[in-house]
Amino acid sequence: MKAFFALFLLAPLPVLADGEPVTYHRDIAPIIYAHCTSCHREGESAPFPLTNYSEVSRKARTIRRVTGDRYMPPWHANSEVTEFLNVRRLTAEQISRIDRWVSAGKPEGDPADAPDAPVFTEGWQLGEPDLIVTMAEPYEVPADGPDIYRNFVLPLDLAEDKWVKAVELRPSARGVVHHSLFHLDDSGTARQLDGKDGKPGFSGMSFRRSGSIGTYVPGASPRKLPGDLARPLPRGSDLVLSTHFHPSGKPELERTTVGIYLTDTPPARKLEELQVPPAFGRKAGIDIPAGEANFTIRDSFTLPVDVEAYSVSGHAHYLCTTMKMTATPPEGQGPPRILLEIPDWDLDWQDTYFFAEPLVLTAGTVIESVITYDNSRDNPENPHNPPKRVKWGRESTDEMGSITLAGVVLHSDEQRELRLSLQKQRTELFAALGRTLKDKKVLARLPAIVKRLDRNDNGILEESELPRRLREALLLRLDQDGDKSLDGSEIERLEKWLARIETGDES
Repeated sequence: MKAFFALFLLAPLPVLADGEPVTYHRDIAPIIYAHCTSCHREGESAPFPLTNYSEVSRKARTIRRVTGDRYMPPWHANSEVTEFLNVRRLTAEQISRIDRWVSAGKPEGDPADAPDAPVFTEGWQLGEPDLIVTMAEPYEVPADGPDIYRNFVLPLDLAEDKWVKAVELRPSARGVVHHSLFHLDDSGTARQLDGKDGKPGFSGMSFRRSGSIGTYVPGASPRKLPGDLARPLPRGSDLVLSTHFHPSGKPELERTTVGIYLTDTPPARKLEELQVPPAFGRKAGIDIPAGEANFTIRDSFTLPVDVEAYSVSGHAHYLCTTMKMTATPPEGQGPPRILLEIPDWDLDWQDTYFFAEPLVLTAGTVIESVITYDNSRDNPENPHNPPKRVKWGRESTDEMGSITLAGVVLHSDEQRELRLSLQKQRTELFAALGRTLKDKKVLARLPAIVKRLDRNDNGILEESELPRRLREALLLRLDQDGDKSLDGSEIERLEKWLARIETGDES
């Protein structure tokens, strides 16, 4: 045994390219400070601190494993084909350096070689917000069990329109908040769903989202939109936090506080969001057979004007495996450009990626999205065992799929042209439904049709009473309160829509 330790002590340390041995203070600490400590410190979301040699050394094997398979730091976009700001992804050399350090027995090295410890801003990262709102009641996250997806309504009670420059989320129990999406609802449907099961918030995605003002992902610093850019926050809107919880091993009470940075002045150029496919893939043909390991959807949109793009983000559920958005300019204006490539999608880490520099995309550029899914037993993320047929739906065990490009028109006088094209893209979702109802001359027979369908004679067309072939489209178009039925006011909306269709207006 003594001979073994003697040989171990005499063995040379793994060395860097310049011949120096790998040590913590000189070679590993800079990596940890730059990519890990912002979350792995007291009071933040990570489950253990990584602020000094002792803490990093104790978790060294875990660090080697999660960095080696690129689970950590969380960053899923391919930054080798697209340049982004604030990339958290480690290089191959940094991963190799961690591996060599652990294999060498985690040598500490000379503390004099250590970089300065990072200094983090305490409190609000962007200064005091203009508007601060907090969940009315805390939500109890159990000690263990499956992950939880829950929506919480935070009334803003704004009497006039505002514009959002940035949003900062401050969880009270950071260790269980995995991510959160910031939706807006100006219809009141989220309020109606809130607390119906006796707990704060509600499950599912059946409320009417009227906009978005950002996302929260641990490790990503809040940032204000550049220049005078800002997102619209219409008066009367509620903020809806769609939050993913990961149980931490002990019961936690989460009562989130949100800081919103506002401006009263609308931007000179409105930030537009192009979603491909639109409506989170509602009409993209998402109908994945059980066992299908390589199901693909694709869609495209041709830019009618020059656009300056700032960011890109994706959304899907458990079965998604890859995402890719490309921009193909008109012939003779250069090769296709990859705007976003996610080779290994993870529902748990939905992020917004900001381009290192704004990208100018000329009129005529074709924006194409390709998204793949795996509904086989081999997909460890598959929520169904055994696999079962999965279609588009609002629940996380259903599927969605879209990539969103955010930017502005390059020439302000072309704003209307882009908005009309985006509206046409969304309107086409219901064009086929409108033509079907027009061809069948439904308007003239609507009262009789409603009476015949309303089997329980309660004046409401419930989901099971609607024609199966038209059910999903009718509910998506008309069901304002998200209760999966059409009441009298919603049937009246149907009548008015049919009247417009009769005159050739399919909007």
